[in-house]
Amino acid sequence: MENTSSLLLNFETNMEEQQESVSPVARLFRSQKFSCYIVIRMGCSTRFNPEVIKFGLEQTLLKHPRFSSKMVKDRTVGGKNRWMQVSVNMEDHVIVPNLDSDMEHADQFVRDYISNLTTSPLDLSKPLWEVHILNVKTSDAEAVAVIRIHHSMGDGASLMSLLLACTRKTSDPDALPSVPTKRKWEGRSSSDSGVFWKLLLAIWSAITLIGNTLVDLVLFLATVLVLKDTKTPIKGPLGVELTTKRFVHRTVSLDHIKHVKNAMNMTINDVVLGVTQAGLSRYLNSRYAAGKNEKDEGAKQNRHNLPKSIRLRANILVNLRPAAGIQDLADMMAKKSKTKWGNRIGYVLIPLTIALQDDPLDYVRGAKSLIDRKKHSLEPVCTYLCANLLTKLIGADGAGAVAHRILSNSTLSFSSLIGPLEDITFYGHPITYMASNVYGHPHAMHLHFQSYADKMTVCLSVDPDVIPDPDKLLDELEESLRLIRDAVVERGLPIAEEEAVSSTI
Repeated sequence: MENTSSLLLNFETNMEEQQESVSPVARLFRSQKFSCYIVIRMGCSTRFNPEVIKFGLEQTLLKHPRFSSKMVKDRTVGGKNRWMQVSVNMEDHVIVPNLDSDMEHADQFVRDYISNLTTSPLDLSKPLWEVHILNVKTSDAEAVAVIRIHHSMGDGASLMSLLLACTRKTSDPDALPSVPTKRKWEGRSSSDSGVFWKLLLAIWSAITLIGNTLVDLVLFLATVLVLKDTKTPIKGPLGVELTTKRFVHRTVSLDHIKHVKNAMNMTINDVVLGVTQAGLSRYLNSRYAAGKNEKDEGAKQNRHNLPKSIRLRANILVNLRPAAGIQDLADMMAKKSKTKWGNRIGYVLIPLTIALQDDPLDYVRGAKSLIDRKKHSLEPVCTYLCANLLTKLIGADGAGAVAHRILSNSTLSFSSLIGPLEDITFYGHPITYMASNVYGHPHAMHLHFQSYADKMTVCLSVDPDVIPDPDKLLDELEESLRLIRDAVVERGLPIAEEEAVSSTI
């Protein structure tokens, strides 16, 4: 615990920092139409000791000023919103209901418990976070901790890194967990004869970057004004952000995803987006088939029940921080750090291919092509800057209304986060899985991929009135991964050598 204290010691602030201004994006996440929450579930192989958890949080999270502050309106400085530090009563933030540890249907109880949280907002007069300790035995854990944090507190990458800074390796109780880091590209030396071609390549790259960005921004503006996704069985109605959400998750092998990644020379994100396209296509095909009436029974037996053309876009959150990882978090959070804490995320609209492909690998090939194209665009940077500018010009509620319209005109949100490379403990409690989700935005579904050691957890938050069978969707996603990996194995595709240091996501 002393090591944790020293790691987070620089989180303490002086009186000036106790009145830190609220960033425009944080204000946006507190607007009337865009109040979003992050929910992180952690399964444990033992029962949680609430007193140990409380003591650990006091020594770590509470030393971070954001977790001991509330948002207030400063009347003396032009009415600006600021973070004001307050005293924290741990009993208000660590909730431990009295439960039967061996209750029947514990999995359903945990689902219902988390779902009920979405019906009640956090108390704005206190710091916007809480931890629920559910000491009940489920099918995949002996106990479950549910952490709920308002999105105005920080972006997903920052909060996950902060959470990991409070953990230790199971194999070494004194060591911080390790997470993948991106390897910087190192250019090859070349002769002077190649300088001309490199210059042409750089010019062409700049031209395509500008062109891609302009096209993406035009489509983004069109989405604000008129461009809407096709009405499908998974597209939520107006007001879906206010409905009760249901949370489910499924754990699959990260090694299987890496197998496809290495064999096809792509990234983990390429693979999981390809699996998403395949799984959604299979799920929607079954939903359309179920919707046909009896006289269309012959059509129902047909393998293809999807409409010929579907516009279905995912809104993807992109972390704009220049670095990721626990040590980077320590630098980020340190006093006088060049990188500030908060929300630094951009939004990207990704058009998903919804179709039944004869070749399962076409899904991941298409995903790679799409992501490569989006990587060569400044869309996330521009959307982040636009959100900041709109919040300053028309206020958080006005900017929230614009963001609400963009998301309402798309179908779902998608995200992924890097987890630790090895098993970890949370204040001495061994963790079996981690599952993260977001709710409060105008989508009927949020799909999230969370890596943890040698596993990948597929997490869904859904409106049960729109998607009444989320486990069926998880089945289709899991089956799609199996089909894609089997296709790689059957064709004997060579597996590229695994990099010593690579990005998980």
